[in-house]
Amino acid sequence: MGANTAGRPMAKLTDRDLVDRAKRGDNVAFGQLVRRHQPRIHRLAVHMLRDRAEAEDVTQETFIRAYQALARFDGRSEPYTWFYRITVNLSLNTIRARKTARTGADADDPRLDAVLSEKGSGPTSDPRGQASRKEVYFALCEGIDRLSETLRTTLILVCIDGRSHEDAAQVLGAPEGTIAWRVHEARRKLREFLSERGFDLDEGSL
Repeated sequence: MGANTAGRPMAKLTDRDLVDRAKRGDNVAFGQLVRRHQPRIHRLAVHMLRDRAEAEDVTQETFIRAYQALARFDGRSEPYTWFYRITVNLSLNTIRARKTARTGADADDPRLDAVLSEKGSGPTSDPRGQASRKEVYFALCEGIDRLSETLRTTLILVCIDGRSHEDAAQVLGAPEGTIAWRVHEARRKLREFLSERGFDLDEGSL
């Protein structure tokens, strides 16, 4: 494989090619991996932590840990799911170490629309609709925070970050059927939470 990839520019190499090069001591190859995946890793950390400063730290630590563990990467999963796994673990450790829970929400984050279906409170130019959407989103973020660690992490990966059930299964080390059940259960609990706060969403809306 070395002969096939030696003359190709870094941007054209696959993640696995770059990992192979990095394992042989090519720091430029690992730097390309970082540039390629840093935005999605940072986005995941922000969604997990809801704190941008902590997310920056976790993102940096993710790639440090990955670099230190390169020799142990066996290639059974894609490198980016490996990065995701490290990010999830570091984020959960950060949350557990907090003295107080984070509150508030980035109610203007359009990715939260992924949790609410098109029948729910989507973006609108109507000011009253915008205000209503913010209320739903703040309540939604509070509800997500109240989920169990397992349900919350799965929901973030699948519904907010857009990972497939297969990817989430690899990141979390659980069968795809379990991932599907967790997403279903997380949505059910969120519907209950929102209903208790006066947001009447039918099952098709969440």
